[in-house]
Amino acid sequence: MSHVGQFLDALHRVAAGGTAIDPEVASRLLTRRRAAEAVAALTGREREVLALMAQGLGNAALARRLDVTGNAVQKHIRNIFAKLGLPPDAEADRRVAAVLRHLEALGR
Repeated sequence: MSHVGQFLDALHRVAAGGTAIDPEVASRLLTRRRAAEAVAALTGREREVLALMAQGLGNAALARRLDVTGNAVQKHIRNIFAKLGLPPDAEADRRVAAVLRHLEALGR
């Protein structure tokens, strides 16, 4: 369908009392909503760890900042990956993917 045809179709829907939403906008809204729901499922401490990861802190810095052991940090990060549905993947960095979900949930 041409752009003119899509426009006319949307115009007719709106004139009939319906709505017209750009598919890209709808896709972004759904992505943001799913990310927000996934991040909301994290515990307060896990969200804190994720926010600090988004600031670029590594595990040792996280442990110092949170006054916990390195093992505790690793456990929180494993839980974050699991709750966000980020299994081990040789092609992707789960830490980066988790931070991106965090940013999507914040609407950034």
